[in-house]
Amino acid sequence: MTRRAAGHVALAAAAVVLLALTLRIAVASLSPLLTVIGRDFEVPAAVVGLIGMAPPVAFALSGMVTPAIERRLGLERTVLIAAIVGAVMLALRAAAVDAWTLLAATAGVFAAVGVANVLLPTVVKKHFPERIGLMTTVYSTTMAVATFTPPLVAVPLAEAVGWRGSFVTWAAVAVLAVVPWVAMSLRARAARSDMVAEPRASVLSRIVRVPQTWALVVTFGVNSAVAYGMFAWLPLILMDDAGVDAAEAGGLLALFAFMGLPVSLLVPVLVARLGRTTPFYAVAILGGLTGIVGLLVAPAAATALWVVLIGIPPLMFPLALVLFGLRTRSHETAVAVSAFVQSAGYGFAALMPLAIGLTHEVTGGWTAGLLVLGAALLLVVPAAIIMARRESVEEAWERRTGASW
Repeated sequence: MTRRAAGHVALAAAAVVLLALTLRIAVASLSPLLTVIGRDFEVPAAVVGLIGMAPPVAFALSGMVTPAIERRLGLERTVLIAAIVGAVMLALRAAAVDAWTLLAATAGVFAAVGVANVLLPTVVKKHFPERIGLMTTVYSTTMAVATFTPPLVAVPLAEAVGWRGSFVTWAAVAVLAVVPWVAMSLRARAARSDMVAEPRASVLSRIVRVPQTWALVVTFGVNSAVAYGMFAWLPLILMDDAGVDAAEAGGLLALFAFMGLPVSLLVPVLVARLGRTTPFYAVAILGGLTGIVGLLVAPAAATALWVVLIGIPPLMFPLALVLFGLRTRSHETAVAVSAFVQSAGYGFAALMPLAIGLTHEVTGGWTAGLLVLGAALLLVVPAAIIMARRESVEEAWERRTGASW
């Protein structure tokens, strides 16, 4: 590898890692501070609910518009703009004067994060075509670390420098992520590698006719549904059914979040090396169902074990991310599949916290909600069967239609 090529690889890796760090900091750094913010101005329960629903809704909407933006501006420039908007909106959180300005800044953050979510797998495919598994491991692990770190340090940081100072700190991290993307954008523009030929209008119509695309939608959607459902309701479920106190419930929620770290380290590299997906689907489904049965039958007997097991299905997140690259042949298809899968998947995921809450309201307990979660996991079984075929989206379409992609 030449010095120039090595420099480009290092720059691209830094850009990916810093952006991945920002993506999860943006999501995880707010909720721990709501009580502290409430000392300065009231944050009504309705606004808290909207903030809780904002990530999957914003991510779903971003998935719809990102391909069109990327086609017009180019890959690197679109990511750069998303990084800049994310940093600005994180800073604007610190300037919020009431609940509604806080919500508006948060919505802007999540919109930028949604665009970057869609494009990061494509960035990896473009700049690391021979190391898709490794780089997916790197950035999904970074995202896992950034998910459970802010809840641990946000409150102490806010007590030291104020909640506004805490938000400024996270915004400074986001600004650092902008720097390498400026260089990436300039390099791509100079080489004209950021300009993508206008895609054929048939790309979306083709990918939605391929079972692999819908298998990825189910994989991504169920993973996100489990994550958002448990982040919203697991502490209350554990306090009501397992008899733990609030502090222990919070610690168990952190344990659930921590499970994303080991799976992010292992899954992408193993999938890329082995080329098989069935074992990972089996572990995710069986682990999650066992954890749910444990909470239903004997919640207080081995509570930590049940939480660990329910934390296993989110391995489908890094699994889906690496498959965006491994199951597509071209940049164009990777962007389209990533956008469609994330849009539909996050749209589905946004319903899970609502479904668990409604069933609890109707029944007065958590059994029905946990059964809904288990039913969602069973939806993954046919997806696992489809993804066991080692075909790209393009190959599957060609096989089904007999025509060239």
